[in-house]
Amino acid sequence: MPETFLVVDDEKDIRLTLGGLLADEGYLVSFASSGPEALERLEESAPDVVILDLWMCGSEQGFEVLDRIREESPHVPVVVISGHGNVETAVKAVKNGAYDFIEKPISVEKLLLTVQRALSFKRLNTENLILKNKSGTPRLIVGRSQAMRDLMKTVEMVARTPASVLIKGENGVGKELIAHTIHQKSQRSDRPMIELNCAAIPEELVESELFGHEKGAFTGADRRRQGRFDMANHSTLFLDEIGDMSLKTQAKILRILQEQKFERVGGTKTVMVDVRIIAASNKDLEDELKEGRFRADLYYRLNVVPLVVPPLRERLDDIDDLAAKFLTDCLTANNIGQKSLSPTFLASLKRRPWPGNVRELKNTIERLTITTSTSIIDSDPMAPNSEDETGSNGLGLPDETTLMKLPYRDARAEFERWYFLFQLKAHGYNITQTAEAVILDRTSLHKKLKALGFKDWVEGLS
Repeated sequence: MPETFLVVDDEKDIRLTLGGLLADEGYLVSFASSGPEALERLEESAPDVVILDLWMCGSEQGFEVLDRIREESPHVPVVVISGHGNVETAVKAVKNGAYDFIEKPISVEKLLLTVQRALSFKRLNTENLILKNKSGTPRLIVGRSQAMRDLMKTVEMVARTPASVLIKGENGVGKELIAHTIHQKSQRSDRPMIELNCAAIPEELVESELFGHEKGAFTGADRRRQGRFDMANHSTLFLDEIGDMSLKTQAKILRILQEQKFERVGGTKTVMVDVRIIAASNKDLEDELKEGRFRADLYYRLNVVPLVVPPLRERLDDIDDLAAKFLTDCLTANNIGQKSLSPTFLASLKRRPWPGNVRELKNTIERLTITTSTSIIDSDPMAPNSEDETGSNGLGLPDETTLMKLPYRDARAEFERWYFLFQLKAHGYNITQTAEAVILDRTSLHKKLKALGFKDWVEGLS
């Protein structure tokens, strides 16, 4: 994709000369003849580099434009030019955030060298942002099962296209990881993927997060702010848990997918973008359609390429590799000496229901890696359903002697833990049915399980 320039100068001959030089180098160029026009161009689409005349129409309009760019698009390098060049002007421009200063008349060699350096600076900043986004998040998909091999074949094919993708799957299966993989294998991977968890943003702020807002659009909007669509221009926008988005916002998303343009909250100017959408949901969106909670036209627009990430219980062949990876990651992150997983323990992992899927497995391995004092991990005292790790009662409940040695509070908590695990197992790990059986409301049961140390484990229960 050609890199873009905005040339801002009130002299037509200079605009045409600079535009011709840049076009000859293979760049795309747009123009503005004044400060206000430059700001309009920037609102429509942020270029890779701005070449800005500081003195236009006999005033310091250029400094005003520079200030606005630094405030609203700090990632865009600005090369300033001026026919009133002196040391004081150059120092002021650089202090105000300019990348470099070129005095008129402009040397062609210096101009081309400067813009090449500005583009390199922009690329470096982008790469740093990509690396920052990647840090601490595993990007390697682990899986040898047939289900995962089939999924990855589809990922490889769809990644090379601009098609919208809808990723479906339960909590904890790795939908975000699949989205990152698609982006990294796409032609847009030179720019960072922008993400938004639709379930984590209050309804009244979703539109501002997606589309941005103008100064004064609402109380507290003290300046114009870019939204996620702005940030994702020429890149990918990942909308996680899109099933939690309101019908009103869904309608606006649909328009952007159709027309690739939008208006900021409180604004009237149309902003053009080129954004690829990857959406994900743990809800059955077809059921949401029937209930009137999700727009059919948006669903079919997103569902160009549907991907279903299988739950861990349907890809048990992957557990050995996943567990080994999580063990290695945890040992490295926590500077722990060598540890290994016993074959017996690995076999026991394949008999567990994994309602929290891969996330639950990761948390389990990390917990045991940190808390097991021996070099070999061969059991999990908190396993909800593992015959070889349990006592004669079949649930791993400590025997009477062990319980009697514990303080009252610890003994009660230990009993409650295994009592609720027994009830969950008896009712197919269904929270609602279990709550009815133990005569607790669903919310209270969730709180009780989390208080007993099963916070991560219960997140995936229905």
